[in-house]
Amino acid sequence: MFKLRFSLVRLDFLFILFLLLPLADSEAQPPLGQKAIPAHRAADYIHAVIDTDRTIYSQYIVERLGETVSLKASEHWKKMNTLPLPAQFLMMSSKIVNSKNLGVKYRLMSLWPINSNNAFKTKEEKKGLEKVALNPKQPYIWTITKGSLILFNAVYPDLAVTKSCIRCHNNHPKSPKRDFKRNDVMGGIHISFPISKMGKTSSQKNLVVAPEVVADYVHAILEADRTVYARHIVNRLQKKNIIYASENWWEENTLLLPAQFLLNASDLIKNMRLGLDYKLISLWPINPHNGAANKFERIGLEAVASHPFRPYIGTLQVGKQSYFQAIYPDFAVTPACVTCHNSHPKSLKHDFKLHDVLGGIVVTIPTESD
Repeated sequence: MFKLRFSLVRLDFLFILFLLLPLADSEAQPPLGQKAIPAHRAADYIHAVIDTDRTIYSQYIVERLGETVSLKASEHWKKMNTLPLPAQFLMMSSKIVNSKNLGVKYRLMSLWPINSNNAFKTKEEKKGLEKVALNPKQPYIWTITKGSLILFNAVYPDLAVTKSCIRCHNNHPKSPKRDFKRNDVMGGIHISFPISKMGKTSSQKNLVVAPEVVADYVHAILEADRTVYARHIVNRLQKKNIIYASENWWEENTLLLPAQFLLNASDLIKNMRLGLDYKLISLWPINPHNGAANKFERIGLEAVASHPFRPYIGTLQVGKQSYFQAIYPDFAVTPACVTCHNSHPKSLKHDFKLHDVLGGIVVTIPTESD
């Protein structure tokens, strides 16, 4: 077992931003010569973030605390002062992301939905669910053209990763299927976002997304997941004196701190070897490892602290591989965030207020150079 963590910016605005922002250093230059990211790869990045965050929540919150301190997850979690079910966690996060009108949307759906809202809505969605049920190693992909808009769609399998998933679906009075086993496909995660077409053909390699847009999508999901976790789990349960979050969460059988939730998930992302990476950094890190690693990160942290309305962007070259990088402001979204940073003995700053910028989230995405 391992122990582990704004709105869509218009491309013309980002081009101006490239010209206005100071160059970070020779390793992080404005991404003027980069190619766009293939749409299927962008979908893999989006799904990976959704999947790893839910894995952390399912295994290290729901499963672990259910077994160690009998803190259950239930459908009526607000009324019963329990944890939301993993499916509810994902749905709350997706509502936040979908409401931002960034372009990316995602939702849970199933051939055997407990909630009728999670049923398939089109023939393609049904086909996608059937395909991933038969072959969960391969997402089902299709496109929809509406005038000049091309929407890329992908259905990824939704697996029963914990005992609580199986128990809920097999025992729920509204469940149409009651024989799920561990790692069975319970449904699918439908992801949709607009794309561009390069060239005259519609092959997968010609369907692309700009790297800064993909970074926005990844960050939006990270931000939504951590907001749901911080507000609806950590802050709510601490206020009711049910359980608290602590730095030594594993030994003390407590909740992970919101920062640890993100960092643990980023470790899972690294293990997938997709090239995608994200991390927390700060000008005032409690953990020295979360300080700025280079000039680009230091300047980026100063930029988002002063102007938290846009990410600080650049590129990184490692050998023959190019990476797009974006640093987004990391806000104190709950009183628990503020209390932790202000009271920690190793904190370098003790006067944070709610909604202050605590640091930054660095999103790194592999690209190809011209």
